[in-house]
Parts: sequence; C-alpha cells; structure tokens
Amino acid sequence: MITAEQVLAGREALLAATGHHPYARHALWRDHEARGWRRDGAVGWLLPPGQGPAGGAVGPAGPALDVFAGLVADGTLHAGQWLHLPRATPAEVAGRLTVARLDEWDFRWTTTAPPEQAGEDRVVRLTEADHPALDALIDAAFPSTTSRPGDPRVVDWYGIRAGDRLVAAGADRSRGDIGFLAGLTVAADRRGRGLGAALTAGMTRALLGRYDHVALGVYTDNVGAIRLYRRLGFTRTEPRTSVHLG
Repeated sequence: MITAEQVLAGREALLAATGHHPYARHALWRDHEARGWRRDGAVGWLLPPGQGPAGGAVGPAGPALDVFAGLVADGTLHAGQWLHLPRATPAEVAGRLTVARLDEWDFRWTTTAPPEQAGEDRVVRLTEADHPALDALIDAAFPSTTSRPGDPRVVDWYGIRAGDRLVAAGADRSRGDIGFLAGLTVAADRRGRGLGAALTAGMTRALLGRYDHVALGVYTDNVGAIRLYRRLGFTRTEPRTSVHLG
C-alpha cells in the first residue's frame, strides 16, 4: 500500500526525489507524465501505456519490490507486463512476484566523448528507406532485440554500410533527458573488425552534441560488450533487474 505522503505526482517531482539520477532521467520521458512514490529510500514509478515497461525504480530493491507486489495484488499490474528494477537476487524477486522471466543488466553511462575509433567516419544516419535493410540485419544478427523499425521508442537509426549492404546499425532511443543507444547490431560475418566500436563511438559522439549524458544497457553476461563499452568511456553503472510478470 502507498500512503498519501509517499505519493509523487509528475515527472519533475520524481526526478527531484531521485536526485536527477541518470536512469530516472532516461526512463521518465519528457512528454509523458508518470506517477510514483517514495518509500524507505526507493523511488518508483508507473509509466503510461505504450512506453514499454509498466514501471521502474531506483534505490534499494526491497522497498521497491514490496510496493510493486502490492500493485500486483490490487490489480494495478498484471501478467505480461514488465518492470525495470534495482538489482535484486532471483530469490528476492520470487519471494514477492510471480516471475515469467528475469534479466540482469547494467545501465551504463558517460559524459565524455569516446576515443576516436577507426571507421567511425562511416557511421551515418539512416532513413525510412533503410528500414527493410534494418529488418534483415536485425533478423539475422540480433533477433532478440526489442529495438526495431517502427518502435515508437526509437528517435533515429544509425548504421555502417559496406558498399550497398548495411552491416551494422543501432537505435537512438533518447526520449528522456539523456541520450540512449539501443539495439547495437553487427552482421555476424563482419564481427571482430571494429565495427561495433566505430558504431558505438560515432553514435555517442553525435548524441553528446545534444545531451550531457549518453547511456546504454548491456546484459551482465555479455563480457565482450562490457569490455568495449568501458574502453569507450561507459564506466558509470546502475545495476538493473528486469522482471517480466507471470
């Protein structure tokens, strides 16, 4: 149960309660009003339909899980929705929520331009005419990604071509106050040639022209990508647990 004194109304109140945490600045879109709460050091929110996750939180995991468990119990949240929460153990989550799937990942961010990478000058902004090529690349190289052409969360697409072929691409999903890279994809037969580094660096440099922070998400078991992102300056980290409700 959330008491009246714990309620936070509106995006600005939520951002202030988190100390303008970079994750909250990303998750709370500029043009969407969220409603939320504060409890025992945790700040959480529910998001409007169509934004992806049903809600999220920063701060201690325990109080956040307790509140979301209450929201499931009262019917506010239901199976099929998902939440982006502070890092919690599977046992902590399972003790409060029915879990269909649990993912552990890191929200990483930088405030400085990355070292220049070979091939970075090949990174270009894509257009709607490139969507068929994007779909083909994603289907072949990264079918599990949630970032695809037509996704309302995506602002722009960037890519690298080899001749007429699209061999690397990534989505600009900057809907909050910071830049956000997602769905970074390299064709399987072109991996190990620095294209991932060139794409990430080029997109980061472009977004730092408009935002004071640029962030991305990476699964904790993707050791190679984590090593690359650290090298490019993404050294600040907020550990996350995503819970798909069963």
